[in-house]
Amino acid sequence: MKGRSGGVRRQRTVNRRTTRNRTKGRRVLTKSPIKSAATSKPAARSFVLHEIWKAGLAAGHKTLENNESIEQHARWAWQEHEAKISAELRSYSAAMQAGKAFMQGYAHASGRSLNIVPLALHQSAAAVVCACNEELTLGQVLAQLKRLPLKDIIVVLNGTTDNSLTQVLEQPGVTLVYEPDRAGHDVGRALGAKMTEADILLFVDGDMVVPAEQLAPFLYAVDRGDDVALNNLTSLLPPFARQDEVSRIKAYLNRVLNRSDLGSNSLTAVPHALSRNMIQIVKPEALAVPPKAQSLAIQHGLKVTAPSQVDVIRSNRLRSTNMGSGNEVARLIIGDHLEALATWLEMGGNHSQARLLSRVEVAYRRNAR
Repeated sequence: MKGRSGGVRRQRTVNRRTTRNRTKGRRVLTKSPIKSAATSKPAARSFVLHEIWKAGLAAGHKTLENNESIEQHARWAWQEHEAKISAELRSYSAAMQAGKAFMQGYAHASGRSLNIVPLALHQSAAAVVCACNEELTLGQVLAQLKRLPLKDIIVVLNGTTDNSLTQVLEQPGVTLVYEPDRAGHDVGRALGAKMTEADILLFVDGDMVVPAEQLAPFLYAVDRGDDVALNNLTSLLPPFARQDEVSRIKAYLNRVLNRSDLGSNSLTAVPHALSRNMIQIVKPEALAVPPKAQSLAIQHGLKVTAPSQVDVIRSNRLRSTNMGSGNEVARLIIGDHLEALATWLEMGGNHSQARLLSRVEVAYRRNAR
């Protein structure tokens, strides 16, 4: 291999010399030497990030003296600068790299540390937190949400008997929806969706502390055009033959809707984000039955994706109601999916969407290990 590689390199060198000799004495139009030689992709990226860092540095020198406003000012400054270069930031990772560079420059100039996620959104966003007896985690959940560019944080407390209510009342900038009786997370999301006019709604549960960095991709996806951004749990699930009944019926509904690419990803899992357009079309009440809302969104031709993964399977709080085959929660979710299928049939059930499995596919799934 060594000799062969060396031969290729020598041949390329000879070819370059021959070309140079042929064009000697003539003016040859080529790319700028700065662009072609001095700036490879990593170098160009580094140069751009350095310029963004300098912009953050300049913004940091203008920082406000009020400590409580420092993070708000930094976020506003990045939002303004990002609007000028947004066309160059064509992916979530590129946008986050740029945001981090800006915040590093800002922090360096201001001499203050910033505990925010540098996510610049073009639309307004809010979060809905559903909770019942989550005093051990609710405060941490809210702390992570406050690191995101949210105009509203709505906490829907229902049936709580612990200290959760006191914790929320002590939190500034939080809207509380209090229901003394147990309503459930799904009904809570429907209630929360009615409490804000934000363009993007992020839904989380009060018993799962998810870092703001893992929540940001869902906001970004909807901000850039998605209507439904689901939690992508596909790689965390076992092969079909070893999946539980809940995972299977989720996949079945998606297949019926001609969205087998979504696998078992569903609105029943948090975190997820929705556009205001989606909520207006399916109506907030539909969110009380997540599979039904997902089905309606797909049937109306809305953009449904699963852009990011948060492992809520291992972090899910175990209760007597969600353990074991045929448990209470499983029966509820299966019932919701049956309701979604019934709604699909009532709306005409496009039979061209419901592709039947071939015998080969059935055999493969049956024998999968």
